[in-house]
Amino acid sequence: MPGSPSFGDISRDWVRDWCKSIFGAYDPDTGRRLIKEWFLLISKKNTKSTTAGLLMLAILIRNWREAGEFGILAPTVEVAANAFKPAADAVRADPELSQILHVQDHTRTIKHRVTKATLQVVAADSEAVAGKKWIVTVVDELWLFGKRANAEDMLREATGGMASRPEGAVIWLTTQSNEPPAGVFKQKLEYARNVRDGKIQDKQFLPLLYEFPQKVLEEKGEREAANFYVTNPNLGASVDEEYLTRELGKAKENGEDSLRGFLAKHLNVEIGLGLKTQAWAGAEFWERNGALVTLDRVIEECEVITAGVDGGGLDDLLGLCLLGRKEDGSWLHWARCWAHPIALERRKSEAERFKDFRRQGDLVIVEQIGQDVREVAELINRVEEAALLDKVGVDPAGIGSIVDAITDHDIAHDRIVGIPQGWKLTGAIKTTERRLAEGAMQHQGSPLMAWSVGNAKVEQRGNAIVITKQTAGAAKIDPVMATFNAVALMALNPKARKAKHQMFFV
Repeated sequence: MPGSPSFGDISRDWVRDWCKSIFGAYDPDTGRRLIKEWFLLISKKNTKSTTAGLLMLAILIRNWREAGEFGILAPTVEVAANAFKPAADAVRADPELSQILHVQDHTRTIKHRVTKATLQVVAADSEAVAGKKWIVTVVDELWLFGKRANAEDMLREATGGMASRPEGAVIWLTTQSNEPPAGVFKQKLEYARNVRDGKIQDKQFLPLLYEFPQKVLEEKGEREAANFYVTNPNLGASVDEEYLTRELGKAKENGEDSLRGFLAKHLNVEIGLGLKTQAWAGAEFWERNGALVTLDRVIEECEVITAGVDGGGLDDLLGLCLLGRKEDGSWLHWARCWAHPIALERRKSEAERFKDFRRQGDLVIVEQIGQDVREVAELINRVEEAALLDKVGVDPAGIGSIVDAITDHDIAHDRIVGIPQGWKLTGAIKTTERRLAEGAMQHQGSPLMAWSVGNAKVEQRGNAIVITKQTAGAAKIDPVMATFNAVALMALNPKARKAKHQMFFV
């Protein structure tokens, strides 16, 4: 900055208060740190990485342990440089620090000449963390680690030094993800929120979350410039309000995908539905139709149910949708997916996300070949035994083992219908869009379905629209396609199999 002021002189109060909590949590009489973890969620450009680099420099200087090791773990070389360069520049700018600290740029290491302690900044994509014995570890941009298949093991290795260092601690730093949170980022974010909200009692975990209350988000108050300060405590310093206002306007003009990306990175608004370019129109209304929909509720409240099935390859998801119609004409939607372990191996970029879906109960990782189709058939048969099943809609290209499993439950073969795909699904797609827009189709609000709906891309072909696995690319849309198969049957207005309520007149 002009005049080169010290960071301490120009920092906002929140920075000093946060650092006070870290140094103040250390008990010099016992040599033990009373708070072991800090979690900071803050918007872009609020000096997060700079603060981390200079904070760790101060910890290195105040350290008493001979040959102690400290580290900053970053997901990429570029992120690593964001933390290392401010710390290295601070040393070079101060003659006294230059005498006691030695900067080694080629290894991104700063060494204390007296205690021989070191601060190392490691990029996870270029250097291994195995064997590290860091006393205090900073993990920068945790949201990027959430996309890595081996992130949990890597972070466990990096923070293992705390086991034998009572003064040890871990500091998690992150902005919000530009996709629905996944993996280790999702785990830590949910834990931090639960500690903040009092749902989990953990006196050794201190969360500092700059995000909007749910009521503000429901009213779209985060899009008002007067509220930018909520997630940007450096507004007017390292964050320029005019820049945010202009970028918000540009994002609105560029469409929903661009707007959500801006809100996630600059205003910490969590993305629940990752809308992509050419997003399906129904995705815009998906989240607002989420409700407490269970399979029991679908069976209890509906007069007829259609089933849709899609997918099922070994490296694919198998999706099942059970769609019920209530007496007032509204629909209830329930879905579940199955995946073979080979799918997690071949799609490592999504492995952590699939594990999240399994923990949430929306995805089953099968243990043996055939388990998935058997469980699909059992769920469909449960509906049949309730005298509610009309027909089962499937993709004609891959119905073999699924049909066999369903007919084993004495469901007639002619009740399993091949639903034409491609442009012939246009009617089902548009029917689903309209139902969602009208609020006449409630679903269980599962993260798996939200992710799949966000993956659906539309391709215009003449007067028809097409959503296929080819247009979605590597992203998974199997439960969405299963939904369209079920909708195609429900749109035929099937006759109620069983009246849920009967009225008698005398």
